[in-house]
Amino acid sequence: MIINEMKQKVFEGNLALPRHQLVKLTWGNVSLINREEGIICIKPSGVPYDNMKPEDMVITNLDGRPFEDQLKASSDLDTHIVLYKHYKTVNSIVHTHSLHAVVYAQAGKEIPPLGTTHADTFYGAIPCTRDLTAEEVNSCYERATGKVIIEKFKELNVTPKEIPAINTRHHGPFIFGETVDKAIEHTIILEEVAEMALKTELLNPEIKRIHQYLLDKHYYRKHGEHAYYGQG
Repeated sequence: MIINEMKQKVFEGNLALPRHQLVKLTWGNVSLINREEGIICIKPSGVPYDNMKPEDMVITNLDGRPFEDQLKASSDLDTHIVLYKHYKTVNSIVHTHSLHAVVYAQAGKEIPPLGTTHADTFYGAIPCTRDLTAEEVNSCYERATGKVIIEKFKELNVTPKEIPAINTRHHGPFIFGETVDKAIEHTIILEEVAEMALKTELLNPEIKRIHQYLLDKHYYRKHGEHAYYGQG
């Protein structure tokens, strides 16, 4: 029952990506971890979204070893595994090649916090990792991708809780959530704020970042100890 529920949830999460115009072709994946059961569920590699079924979602153990008689798992599985093992509060990960987020990844630039839409979800700039070395690419590419994400968050002294998305340079974003729904929500917001930032910078190249006191207000009224946004 747990496996079927995970497959359904991951299937629905993957279908949400093209519905929200966050992926084209097969350029994306969603995964979910169940730490108590010691399993991960992820999209199969290279399967068109229109053809996918819940039963096609791939179940592996926490080391990425798949159960028998399944499709091949996403090629990004090892990146997801590295991140799940390091960040215990992350239960779902999304990877896309969404247009505006990738523009910043290819430019090697962080996505700056320019307004309150950004500040409502991300407590600061959305970072971009360093380049992978040739050795990293040629020896353990997917694992190295996860490791440079961890390295960048550590360098900035933040976690995916405060900034639930990061760009990998020349590649694209990885997005995090406590649930699949939250990870998808963060993915939608990431692409929106990336487009807003790009267009704002084009309109006003001298734009300054949002004042810290305004960023604090918007982030903490949603996520702080005394948060008061919404009906909760």
